[in-house]
Amino acid sequence: MSLDEDNRWLEWVTKQFESIAGDDKEIDLDEFKTALKVKESFFAERFFALFDSDGSSSISLDELLKALDLLIHGNETDKLKFLFQVYDVDGSGSIDPDELRTVLKSCLRESAISLPEEKLDDLTLALFESADKDNSGSITFEELKAELENFPEVMENLTISAANWLKPPDLDQKKRQTPRYLTRAYWHNNSRKLLFLCVYACLSLLLFTLAVLQHRHGSIWFMVAKGCGQCLNFNCTFVMVLMLRRCLTWLRATWVVRVLPLDQNILLHQIVGYAILCCTLVHTTAHIFNFVQLSERSDFSLWEYLLTTRPGIGWVKGTASLTGVVLQVVICLMVLCSSTFVRRSGHFEVFYWSHLSYIWVWTLLMVHCANFWKWFVVPGLVFLLEKIVGIAVSRIGGLYIVEVNLLPSKVTHLVIKRPQFFHFKPGDYVYINIPAIAKYEWHPFTISSAPEQSDSLWLHIRSMGQWTNRLYEYFRQPESQALSPKRLAASLRSCQLTSTQDDFSSTNVNGTIASNKDVAIELTMYRQNGPAPGSGAPGPADPFPDELGPVERGEAPPHREAAAKFGENHHFCNIKCYVDGPYGTPTRQIFASEHAVLIGAGIGITPFASILQSIMYRYRRRKQNCPNCNYSWCENIKDSEMKLRKVDFIWINRDQKSFEWFVSLLTKLEMDQADEEPEGRFLEMHMYMTSALSKNDMKAIGLQMALDLLAKKEKRDSITGLRTRTQPGRPEWGKVFQKVSEENKGKVHVFYCGSPALAKVIKAQCEHFGFNFYKENF
Repeated sequence: MSLDEDNRWLEWVTKQFESIAGDDKEIDLDEFKTALKVKESFFAERFFALFDSDGSSSISLDELLKALDLLIHGNETDKLKFLFQVYDVDGSGSIDPDELRTVLKSCLRESAISLPEEKLDDLTLALFESADKDNSGSITFEELKAELENFPEVMENLTISAANWLKPPDLDQKKRQTPRYLTRAYWHNNSRKLLFLCVYACLSLLLFTLAVLQHRHGSIWFMVAKGCGQCLNFNCTFVMVLMLRRCLTWLRATWVVRVLPLDQNILLHQIVGYAILCCTLVHTTAHIFNFVQLSERSDFSLWEYLLTTRPGIGWVKGTASLTGVVLQVVICLMVLCSSTFVRRSGHFEVFYWSHLSYIWVWTLLMVHCANFWKWFVVPGLVFLLEKIVGIAVSRIGGLYIVEVNLLPSKVTHLVIKRPQFFHFKPGDYVYINIPAIAKYEWHPFTISSAPEQSDSLWLHIRSMGQWTNRLYEYFRQPESQALSPKRLAASLRSCQLTSTQDDFSSTNVNGTIASNKDVAIELTMYRQNGPAPGSGAPGPADPFPDELGPVERGEAPPHREAAAKFGENHHFCNIKCYVDGPYGTPTRQIFASEHAVLIGAGIGITPFASILQSIMYRYRRRKQNCPNCNYSWCENIKDSEMKLRKVDFIWINRDQKSFEWFVSLLTKLEMDQADEEPEGRFLEMHMYMTSALSKNDMKAIGLQMALDLLAKKEKRDSITGLRTRTQPGRPEWGKVFQKVSEENKGKVHVFYCGSPALAKVIKAQCEHFGFNFYKENF
């Protein structure tokens, strides 16, 4: 740091110290724990002991500045000595296995990672055996330093990352940059949307101008009101066109998708909605001022003009003013209830039911304006046809939820018997109605199963609102369930049988697939392609019966909601539901990509679960196997349906248990890949756990080193059971996309599903690297 930065840092630390220390000008252990914001007291006590150089059981400002100067300004050796002292609990000058185990156990708690005691022993031995070069039974400072040199990324910035109160905010701020919206990359990557908005704005301005000129003989307020009224005629119809989901899904399969921003239809719908609100406010205000002028020259008062039919304004018995007031109130309420804080705060039903007021809005507009029907008639008929088709499709056949699995973090996994006529693309979503939960509510969810899985549909639903919480609680109630020997694995039977077809064949006989049981991840065996060669018939240990039960086939009587329970969180049931869809999303373009980067945050993995399964089905067509040694390789065959040369899948989760949602699927995808491929690994997975402290944090460095070493030894990650190592913290998107760019696999398309805040960060990076960005929207 420069001299000025040094002085600002000293002032900042002094100010922070005074706010924490209070009147005694000393920091005790409890105050230190609070300030450091650590989860595990072990580290707070160790840091406190090392900061307290005089052993007075309190830290003065001078002691704090001396210790912080070493951590922030010191060289690598100084920081490593401090780290060694933290690990050397008894101060003997060396670290024995028991001390290392104590440290690693605290590291696990600090990173919110839960592992069995046996796994903790394995981690301790892996790190200890690697660091103890002379086999002396203890680790010296030189040995620890030599071990750390094998992890260069750790040495880049060794610090206590949780102690943000130690760093002045000025030092962490980046230099001011050009606003993203003014960069050339932003305009290039958003050209379709920006062009569309320009055309929309010009058309609105043209309609306003023509209406004003047509009524130029009236007052200025009358002309403004008529201009906004004409814009409202257009916008109140156009806002409906943007939500013709079936038409938009059909257009995604045509050349129109390359011209119009179909992927931003939700955003454009919101923009038009706000435009309607602005136009109604100006329209109403202009009419009020016009009525003020009219009331001065007539026998009617202002309130009579606004709230009665006496002045005779309007083409239906003078009701223009009354309908206008009602329309103003309804539109304002619709916009208010559509706000993000309403939809994202667990009150989706408020948004849902208030949005149904569009029926009243269109009805009142017909009465309010004599010309609105001319704008509405064609789009309205298309909208009505879509609704009729949707109702008809959702009611055809008997759809039943046949299995339910309650997953960690209140995620409900529904397995629905798939009708024969139901065809969809990977990443599509549906609207589902479950009368047992709410008779009239429809909610959108992404299909998480692959189209090639012909027997069932999968939905993974995170409990975030009233309806989703009621769904989770409905299946969690033990009194509504009856015992049954069925398992969720039974419904996977036909999916695995599908892989025996010629198009998707693979000669591997056995494989391991990760599954969750309580909080531990265990490995169970499955038969990938039925019986082993030469066996002739399934063995007695085959967990999948050839004959499916009547409920599995969806043949249970529709009038009976018989539910059965397997285990604590798994139910075999027969519950009536209705499905409307499927509807297309931006992810439909994935198979036209050359290099696809799939990014899912939390439950945002659901569209990619379907996509990854479908990709691997198609990938198996190119996979070849040696009949003698089971060695596999992949031929680079051109496929008109799939141009993909590389897929990077990135899954970001907050905690360890969230990985259990799809760990079985991801394990199978890893196993399905060939041993040798012409252009390198086709599918690469990248797992991130944000609650885990990063590798350069002193409270986690030992744990992350041990996890790396054990993963190399066992060829399996200790957190998820996958071959892919779970990385701590958040991705450094600049480095991630730089690596993707350097691979030169073709045009890169980034597909994202998750929180809007992270979407902005990723989109900005995509614009910097020139990648196409697609975000999942409902």
